[in-house]
Amino acid sequence: MGSENKLDEFKLNWFDLTGKVAIITGANTGLGQGYAVALAEAGADIFIPTFGTVDWDKTRALIEEKGRKVEFIDIDLTKKESPKQVVDAALKAFGHIDILINNAGTIRRAPLLEYKDSDWEFVMNINLNAVYYLSHEVAKVFAEQKHGKIINIGSMLSFQGGKFIPPYTASKHGVAGITKAFANELGVYNIQVNAIAPGYIKTANTAPIRADEARNKEILDRIPAGHWAEPYELMGTAVFLASRASDYVNGHILAVDGGWLVR
Repeated sequence: MGSENKLDEFKLNWFDLTGKVAIITGANTGLGQGYAVALAEAGADIFIPTFGTVDWDKTRALIEEKGRKVEFIDIDLTKKESPKQVVDAALKAFGHIDILINNAGTIRRAPLLEYKDSDWEFVMNINLNAVYYLSHEVAKVFAEQKHGKIINIGSMLSFQGGKFIPPYTASKHGVAGITKAFANELGVYNIQVNAIAPGYIKTANTAPIRADEARNKEILDRIPAGHWAEPYELMGTAVFLASRASDYVNGHILAVDGGWLVR
């Protein structure tokens, strides 16, 4: 083969995260916990910013079972001083940072004409402002070391309008915009910024929708795959975007939706 052909350089160990450190927000439960366990399975140590009364023991056990280290910090990510505190604590705990997954998020539902300003501000602060400020702080570290992965968590509402959740929709559109804007400026530093947009996933948050027979059928009828995703079906995507295997993927919103968006 000619010198221009580099196909023989590809190795499956490009998905190996051994020696890497990942900050994953909101990783004490749900999909965030799944991302943390998946990256630990691939070899990464995990640093988890979380807030309020949460049970860290289960998440700690799941990660330590993989032979990896995990540290937590109890912190409100909506406060302006929090991002630097998170970065400083992660660097103190592990010495370096390679991956950031902005998973923490919230939702509050109400008809648009009844929506409260306080709920708008609450959702936007967690879902969008915290993503920007923490990404901005971590990007400084990544730019200096000339490598890093930022993975944001979008939604089907990064593409669609939805109902009864105006700030959630606006924030997830904003997450897509931040992903693209950061990718444009940080690519020169060998930093890749992408987002995962989960479709309909079996989690505690979606249990009421799945229990509604009519709504559940409406959703399933639109999904070509014909089923709600199990949380594990997103984990390979997280490992891919955190690994060397995705080094030429930048500014992309990757839908993991069973085909929902193509209907």
